[in-house]
Amino acid sequence: MTLQLKVPDMACGACGATITEAIKAIDPTADVQTDPKTKLVNVETQASEVEVKQAITTAGYSVA
Repeated sequence: MTLQLKVPDMACGACGATITEAIKAIDPTADVQTDPKTKLVNVETQASEVEVKQAITTAGYSVA
């Protein structure tokens, strides 16, 4: 499943790395691309959208 999520408080590459780590913790095979400029996170994952959003929230970021 491909998800595109807006993460308004992702400010830099380190934020993107943290978000990527959080998603890979629930799905190690996930393909994650983060773009701090557009605040978008694109995820190709087997995990559900709810699980991915929860992982991002648990990492300290909000999902719009």
